This record gives sequence, structure tokens and C-alpha cells, in this order.
Amino acid sequence: MTTATPVRPRPAAGRPPRTVRARVGTAVRTLDARTPAHRDRALDGLRALALLAVPTGHWLLGGLTLDPGGALHNASPLTALGFLAPASWLLQMLGIFFLVGGHSAVLSLRGHATRGGTTAGWLRGRIARLGRPVLGVTAVWAALVPLLHALGVPTATLRTGATLVIQPLWFVGIYVVVTALTPYCAAAARRAGLWSALPLLASVAVVDFLRYGPFAAAVPSWLSLLNLLPGWLFAYQLGVCWGERRLGRRAAWTLLLGGAALFAALLLFFHYPASMVGVPGQDRTNSHPPSLLVLALAAAQSGAAVLLRDRLAALLRRPALWAPVVVVNLCAMTILCWHQTAMFAAALPASFAGAVPGLTTAPVSLGWIAARLAWMPLFAVLLIAIGRATHRFEAPWTGAGRARRALAAVLAAAFAAFALGYA
Repeated sequence: MTTATPVRPRPAAGRPPRTVRARVGTAVRTLDARTPAHRDRALDGLRALALLAVPTGHWLLGGLTLDPGGALHNASPLTALGFLAPASWLLQMLGIFFLVGGHSAVLSLRGHATRGGTTAGWLRGRIARLGRPVLGVTAVWAALVPLLHALGVPTATLRTGATLVIQPLWFVGIYVVVTALTPYCAAAARRAGLWSALPLLASVAVVDFLRYGPFAAAVPSWLSLLNLLPGWLFAYQLGVCWGERRLGRRAAWTLLLGGAALFAALLLFFHYPASMVGVPGQDRTNSHPPSLLVLALAAAQSGAAVLLRDRLAALLRRPALWAPVVVVNLCAMTILCWHQTAMFAAALPASFAGAVPGLTTAPVSLGWIAARLAWMPLFAVLLIAIGRATHRFEAPWTGAGRARRALAAVLAAAFAAFALGYA
């Protein structure tokens, strides 16, 4: 009597082999198991959300056009499609990023001091973590520019690409400054609680009144720069208050409702631009430097974040949701520094092919939006590939001597000069 050989079922079409799924599942469960019990998953989730909003916003609300000479230039669909401005309200999440940054920084500084460290040592570590990826991307681009030029890429295209890279890096400089102010922010939070953020809001309101009010004609253009520090320090101070346990649910409701009311009033009665990002051709902008509308949005977002913290933390107890949050946080600076390069890497070859919808055509129609959405998965794949090669810039440069670090700094300075039009 013979025994029939059992037939193993084949994997369903379109599904990865069980071994791959098993490995992914194991990795997900391992990440979850290695997470300390005291880890605040909600804060990491908020940071990841704010981080992913940066490339999504730049890829969706930033376009490129091809001139008759074959060179690429920056453009924005918001110029012709102003009704898309509300999308920028959802994608402008730097307020959340600064909120989480302030909360994390004050706890980190406190823990560093408990272990016997100094404020200066803590700040040096923070600056190094932010500076290494910036030096990396700018040094690589400084080497790429002459190479691409030798291969026939127009100088105007290279300047456009350099501008794309520089655009998100302003954030790092501002973030370094507000990080250096953490001890003073913490002292103010302990003394005055949420009221410590009010002077920042008031100073931005005063500058906005001067540059947009009845005396605007007599106000010098540089006055708007006075909003640069308080405009972004506002959300950071809210985060410090949160970390110092001076921002509870009642205050969060005040921020949510008050911020939303101020946001609506500024749009409806004071005619602030509806877009949260700069739009070519408009004489007013909300983001460079931040206007009062940015602070109103940050207040509403911060209030919502505090109120949703517990629900988000419970949601991220699921390993499948927690794993991508961990990955995004581990690659934070890589995402910030290289996402525009990923888009440029797709558009540059297309520029030699001519008009490619969603890549090199003018962003003036809903058809362009549909085409751009179709290209965004490619941008994400390119970012992942670039990130695998450049993630090393986030790690300490233990093997790099002074000469290499100096060379990276020189290359970064040369690239900055080129991007800003000085070279």
C-alpha cells in the first residue's frame, strides 16, 4: 500500500512567499519588543507624521517647468490652482515638529543633567546630530554639480536643483537656535506655564501689524525678519511647557479652539494669504518668515496633539503600526535632507526627454496633480535608495579625521554659495 505525497498549497497569486511575510512579521515584532516600556510612542508618532508631511508637501505643492532651452525651473501648482491652498494647512506640520522637539529636548536635557552632564555638552551633541547630515548632503551636491555640468546639464537646472536642496535646510539652522534656548524656555515654562508663549505670539502680531497695517509703506522690508525666531520658537515653547507638565487638557482645548478661531479671523477679516507655503508671484507669504497665521495653525495643531496623545499611544501599541514609526524616526534627517534630491533625480532625466506630465510640465491643471500623484511612489522609492547610501551621515563620523571634516565643510560652503547665486 502506497502513501500519497501531500501536496503543499501554493501561495496565492500576488502575495509574497510566506518566508518573506514571516521575516517581515518577525522584524516588526522585534522592533516592538525592543522598545522600552517608558518610550512615549505618541511623541514618536507625531514626529513621524510631521516628518512625512515635509516630502509629501514639497512633492505635491512644488513643481518644475522646462524652458525652451531645456532647463528646469521651480514652479508651484498653487499659482494657478489657488483652491488647493487648504492642502497646505494639512501638510504644514512644522508646528507639530517644533512642539515635539521642545517636549523631547527638555526631558533630554533634564536626563543629561541627572547623569552629571553639562548643558554645553548636551547642546554639542544635539548640534552634531543635526549638522552631520547637512554637511553630508551639501558636500555630495558640491561634488555632483561640476560632474553633472560636464555631462551637459544646464547651469540653470543645477541652480534649480541646488535651490530645492537648500529650501528645507533653513529649518536646521532655526532648530539649532531654539534648541540652544531650551534652558531658558524651561525656566520660563516653570515660572509662567503656558503664558510663557504669549510674548512670542504678541511680538509676531506686532511685526505683522507694522508690515501689513496702515504704516506698511514706511516700514523697511527687513523688519519681517524679526518674526523668524519668535515665529518658530512659539510651538517649541509650547512643547517645553508640555514636557514640564504645564500644558494639560484644559489648556490644550484653549489652544485648539483659540488657534482655530484666530486662523479663521486672519483669513476672513485680515486677508492673510490662504496658502501656508510661499506662492510665486504673491507679494505676501506666511512662511518666509512666519506670519501670525502660522502661529495660529501651530496653536490649533498643538492643542489637538495634546488631546489625542493617549489615543495615538494606544494605537501605536500595535506592532504593525509602530514599526514604520521607528524607521521614520531613525531616518529623520535623511528624509529631510534628501527628499528633494529624490524628486530632482526623477525630473532630471525627464528634462532631456521633453515635456513629461507631472515632472517637467507647468503645474496649471488638475491633470498635472493626477500625474504628480502617480509619480510620487517613484520619488519614495528613489528616496529609499538614496537613503540606504546616505544614512551613514546621521551616525557619528568616528572614522573621519579633521582633514576630511574640513573638506566636507569647504564643499558644503561652496555648494551654499552656488545655490544662493554667489558662485
